[in-house]
Amino acid sequence: MDVLTKIGMDKRAWLGRLLAGCVLVATLAPAAVLAQASAAQEYRLGPGDGVKITVFQNPDLNLETRVSETGAISYPLVGSVQVGGLSVAAAEKAIADGLKKGGFVLQPQVTVVLQQVRGAQVAVLGQVSRPGRYPLESTAMKVTDALALAGGTAPQGADRVILTGLRNGRRVRAEIDVAELFVAWTPEKDLPVQAGDTLYVQRAPQVYVYGEVQRAGAYRVERQMTVLQALSVGGGLSPRGTERGIRIHRRGEDGATRVLTPQLNDLVQADDVIVVREALF
Repeated sequence: MDVLTKIGMDKRAWLGRLLAGCVLVATLAPAAVLAQASAAQEYRLGPGDGVKITVFQNPDLNLETRVSETGAISYPLVGSVQVGGLSVAAAEKAIADGLKKGGFVLQPQVTVVLQQVRGAQVAVLGQVSRPGRYPLESTAMKVTDALALAGGTAPQGADRVILTGLRNGRRVRAEIDVAELFVAWTPEKDLPVQAGDTLYVQRAPQVYVYGEVQRAGAYRVERQMTVLQALSVGGGLSPRGTERGIRIHRRGEDGATRVLTPQLNDLVQADDVIVVREALF
């Protein structure tokens, strides 16, 4: 094979890879776009962040420290260096400039590694065991990691988590089905979180069982829950109850309540009121 032929084949292969990349970008799901936007946004150092600083061929200048509340670090020879609000690359340049201006290192090659994120926080609210604000332990923190810090969802919490925040200056909102992440094993839907994000777990939808049942009350609507299953969690019919007397009071989109006569295998909906009437004889 001559050189010109090989060059032509290389160009065609390169073009094929480029077109494949275009197709991939065009078919990204909204969740993947959100994840990419989060990764693309550069992290800014803040108070409490732990960093490791190394200078090539100058081991005496290596340092592990934390950013102070004022956003500064104390660095050998240079003194106080303001790194709060800077990206990692900008912090490396600030330290290198200090070493160079002081005449300590002629051509310093500084590397800053973010070891622990403390200055950035994420809020976890709603139906969780310990609602509050939690520090981002790393830049790779995901939704499930933040939920774990809050003790997980409470028994009355829904399976879906609402994530809100800013990506590249734009407000974003995404719903993550936490149960599906593990049951269907879709880890790509476990979105990354970043500073300022809020996770909200709302109350799980409920169905109300009333009338001639053993334990009347409000119960969590499980996935694909039927009328029979809803009655079962209420302990079943009382001795005076009858299946022919089961009615569902359901509110429609127009706000009006309709009374339905369901089959036992019909699916229930959120806020349904199941009423079991007394047998006439």
